[in-house]
Amino acid sequence: MVKKNHTIKNLIASDLNNNILYLSQTWEGKMHDKMMCDIEELKFKKKITLWLDSGFEGFNPTNTIINRPKKKPKGKELTIDEKKSNQQISRTRVKVEHAIGNCKVFRIVKEEIRAFVDDFRDLALQIACGLANFKLNF
Repeated sequence: MVKKNHTIKNLIASDLNNNILYLSQTWEGKMHDKMMCDIEELKFKKKITLWLDSGFEGFNPTNTIINRPKKKPKGKELTIDEKKSNQQISRTRVKVEHAIGNCKVFRIVKEEIRAFVDDFRDLALQIACGLANFKLNF
């Protein structure tokens, strides 16, 4: 266990081709995903489908179709159809995880940054996301 380690978080949205379409500002690691969305007031101009995990429970912006895995009811089991639906959602959501992994190829993103320059972490992640997109499309 690492002590005195200050973690950070960002919201990342990508398309099904692993292109990063949205990168939020950097937040403290203890900030909840839904709270970050609420503060950022994400709005969508055209109808869009969102594939979310359970960390975004209660996040329902207008002009969206939400796909979120169904939780197992207490003391019961999911039906076969619900399990298949959850598997399909997971298959789609893993592409976002791959897009994040494409950014983390750059060590500055995944390792400790000891620079105390304002907005340095934001800039490092923005550059890494841009390079990941460039690498995909080149």
